Amino acid sequence: MILRFLLIVGCSIGGYFIALQYYTFPHSLIGSVAGFFLSIFVIQLEQAIRKLSLRVIAGGVIGTVSGLLIAFLFTYGLKFMPGLEKQEIIPWGYLYFIITCILAYLGLVLGAKKIEEFPFSRSKSSKDEKNPDYRILDTSVIIDGRMADICDTGFIEGSLIVPRFVLDELQQIADSSDHMKRSKGRRGLDILNRMQKSAGIRIDVVDADFPEIRGVDAKLVALAKQKGGKIVTNDYNLNKVAELQGIKILNVNELAGALKPLVLPGETMTVRVIKEGKEAGQGVAYLDDGTMVVVDNGSKHIGENVGVVVTSVLQTVAGRMIFSGMKNDEHDGMSAQM
Repeated sequence: MILRFLLIVGCSIGGYFIALQYYTFPHSLIGSVAGFFLSIFVIQLEQAIRKLSLRVIAGGVIGTVSGLLIAFLFTYGLKFMPGLEKQEIIPWGYLYFIITCILAYLGLVLGAKKIEEFPFSRSKSSKDEKNPDYRILDTSVIIDGRMADICDTGFIEGSLIVPRFVLDELQQIADSSDHMKRSKGRRGLDILNRMQKSAGIRIDVVDADFPEIRGVDAKLVALAKQKGGKIVTNDYNLNKVAELQGIKILNVNELAGALKPLVLPGETMTVRVIKEGKEAGQGVAYLDDGTMVVVDNGSKHIGENVGVVVTSVLQTVAGRMIFSGMKNDEHDGMSAQM
């Protein structure tokens, strides 16, 4: 911030004194204003360049220099064409300026876009081009927080990738005017800091971006496809979209479901019925880990602790559901048969 302030002050003062050499005092203020806006433009340009990778910047510089060289050779050769020797026919100054601007712009754009196709630009990153250990965190799994708990246990080690566009989305959420969104965004940033302090974990922020692709989820899929990595998420929709495109997904919800205690049909347990189910007579209870238990004939026991017998277990991407019946009903049925 101090350097930017000094740049603004320096450009404003410099513009004032430069204009003062050619104009009187009131008119020289225009030079100061021009210097101020020039400094603002430079700061905006610096912020835009900061988001680009070094490879793209190098490609843009090489392309610009190549464009300027071609412009020089082209305009220099035009002077030797028959009938164009006289400057009265063609204003060389304007022509040279226009051709230089066009070729420099084309060189900048093509150099930045095509640098990825050169062999030397891929040689340094050939090890990372297809890396199965390239684990990319999405916004939802960062905000969720369970990934930080997993890292603290030591089950995951190495590098976790956070793309710049995910970090930008987190910052936008943290700056939201909505209180709930702002709390989630700040929670996500705090969790990233916590994960970075975990032993054996390194959070790498990469500047890879795909300006032609809209949406953070689509960019995550494109990055994983480019690097041959995996996406760490708890987003059901992103999970399905990525799997359709052959991307490996590490779903935190599936991990949590796999770690829940195994329940077999015929086992008994005690649960507290808290509400009615979708079907008539059904009651719904929850275990300590959040697993939903559907209790047949349990609607009349809402607010009570009852014994139930597990009849079946349904495993879904969203979690595990346990279907059960009242323990007393089973004993009553056996007594009736006897």
